[in-house]
Amino acid sequence: MSQEPGEHEEFHEARRSSAPSVELGDLAALKALAQPRRQRMLEHLTLHGPATSATLARALGLNTGSTSYHLRELARYGFVEETAEETAEAGCTEPSAHRERWWRAVPGDRRFPPRSRQSPELRHVMNELNHHAYAADLDLFERLQQDAGDGDPWADAFPYSRGTIRLTLPELREFFEEYIALLNRYKRPDSETPPDARTLLTRFLAFPAPAHGNHDPARTPHSPSPHSPSPHSPSPRTPRPRTPRARNGRETDPS
Repeated sequence: MSQEPGEHEEFHEARRSSAPSVELGDLAALKALAQPRRQRMLEHLTLHGPATSATLARALGLNTGSTSYHLRELARYGFVEETAEETAEAGCTEPSAHRERWWRAVPGDRRFPPRSRQSPELRHVMNELNHHAYAADLDLFERLQQDAGDGDPWADAFPYSRGTIRLTLPELREFFEEYIALLNRYKRPDSETPPDARTLLTRFLAFPAPAHGNHDPARTPHSPSPHSPSPHSPSPRTPRPRTPRARNGRETDPS
């Protein structure tokens, strides 16, 4: 199995021991996962625990028929499953159309094939999946940071860091695996979790800087692209007012 860093999707499991990572390279499964509504539903199940199609529909502003369909598609490829606990409580051992069906996200360390082994079609699907996921992450981070209320002790709970580091490819692979190991080290079952703990969303992103001579100064991270948006770019929005940087944010000096 490839140990390439960067193409990784982890559905968190509350336990210290980590299951072996599994490469997710099936094109049909990735197409199912790339659907934006399914990504939202899967994240909701991961963060908030088991839910029915009706509770997901209310939480995400969808209709129950839509959530039921998307749950079945996610279950088809092993991303969600009916919960054994809810099935037992209902007095049933088999799925039934006459009771509420509760679903949970199936935990695991799922990794995508490295880009060098992706077919053109698989690469297109991965581009779509990443585009929606990264845009949703950034929007949620900005919204929650701006909405944090005065006096809320968790208002400072938005640490971030921007910096550079010089590594070889083998060192980058090792760095990535150490990051995953760090996440697993802090995981614990509910019985060992303090009552004042909250779920934290963690994201890892690293990419090589442009080579000398390939960097377009007109397209720096601090200025918009001079070109028109691509068909997959989000629609332009009225910019939000900038908020002060969080006190626990950090930007390291370039190496």
